[in-house]
Amino acid sequence: MKNIVILGAGTAGTIMANKLAAALDKTEWQITVVDQEEIHYYQPGFLFIPFGIYTREDVIKPKRDYLPPGVNLIMSKIEVIEPDRNRVKLENGKVLPYDFLIIATGSRIHPEETEGMLNGAWHKNIFDFYTLEGALKLANFLKYWEGGRMVLNIVEMPIKCPVAPLEFVFLADWWFTEQGIRDKVEIVFATPLPGAFTKPRASHFLGNFLEKKGIHLVPEFNIERVDSSKNKIISYDEKEIEYDLLVTIPTNMGDEVIARSGMGDDLNFVPTDKHTLQSSQFENVFVIGDATNLPSSKAGSVAHFQSEVLFENIMRAIEGRPLQPKFDGHANCFIESGFGKGILIDFNYDVEPLPGKFPLPGIGPFSLLEETKMNHWGKMMFRWMYWNLLLKGSELPIQAQMNLAGKRL
Repeated sequence: MKNIVILGAGTAGTIMANKLAAALDKTEWQITVVDQEEIHYYQPGFLFIPFGIYTREDVIKPKRDYLPPGVNLIMSKIEVIEPDRNRVKLENGKVLPYDFLIIATGSRIHPEETEGMLNGAWHKNIFDFYTLEGALKLANFLKYWEGGRMVLNIVEMPIKCPVAPLEFVFLADWWFTEQGIRDKVEIVFATPLPGAFTKPRASHFLGNFLEKKGIHLVPEFNIERVDSSKNKIISYDEKEIEYDLLVTIPTNMGDEVIARSGMGDDLNFVPTDKHTLQSSQFENVFVIGDATNLPSSKAGSVAHFQSEVLFENIMRAIEGRPLQPKFDGHANCFIESGFGKGILIDFNYDVEPLPGKFPLPGIGPFSLLEETKMNHWGKMMFRWMYWNLLLKGSELPIQAQMNLAGKRL
């Protein structure tokens, strides 16, 4: 019996387990998935919790419900990966040999990486929304907040879902308006980027949205420390921003097992071939989703597009055929803009977001680089698609590679 071991049962790991289980002969291949948490989190839903749109129950499901029969699921922390010996050692003492390894260990926030972030005010008037706990506590805070200066700060890139911070301030603008206190709230968006987003065209477009909504953009703000006693954040060049409420996107890092195994960069992301998704160091190791060091977005849509390419390449590796360099960095992101509307962007490594229609050229129904009600409903429909189609590895009517048809250059 040959072994494929998948580390992580989040979005990317679950999709790969389903795709491989449907294709491989169960008498020849054993697929083992390792994770340490029983609960699967719909992470895009965390954004909506502070504003009362989603509840805790809307974003959690048992992981076991989304893995196919015949897949061996082990709940354990991973002690170390030993790629030179083709095996994984678990904290419970078990050793898993593998013929192929898929690393899908994701990324997590690390507020302790910023001096002062956790000094007394964490989850009191400093909150994250990249964890379920942070989103729920922020929701409770906002229920009773009467206004002041709300600062959203991105500590450093890369982060999971790069558009989520923008969505947060757009939704905050809507929510404070609904509560009748928008005139009592100043919203500041402080980012280390030179503009609102990573891609220049989209950055200009989204920067205009910030201005239109009365949200103050502070670019190139590289936070060094938090002074929670004086309610201010300080950059490396000693710029200061005062806040009454700080919403932070802390440093995002890969899993600590990557560091323990000597397989990652400074942020514990695994060096990965940007087109084949094979490890840059080990021939029989592949990486997917947030665990990679690729210059693509760390988002659910990217994990889905990567899974199409990775599935084909693992089947090729099993058959001893050359890998196909087909992943082009494709990302597809709905951006909730508030007031029942949304924006959609579609881009890859080389092509910036362009206007047009998606996914059907000239028809849509979604509009690119444009704010529409249909884009909002696309965002809201995604939760159903995530639980019922995406995780199960189902074929979706969106190509893994970016398609220029229907876009205006």
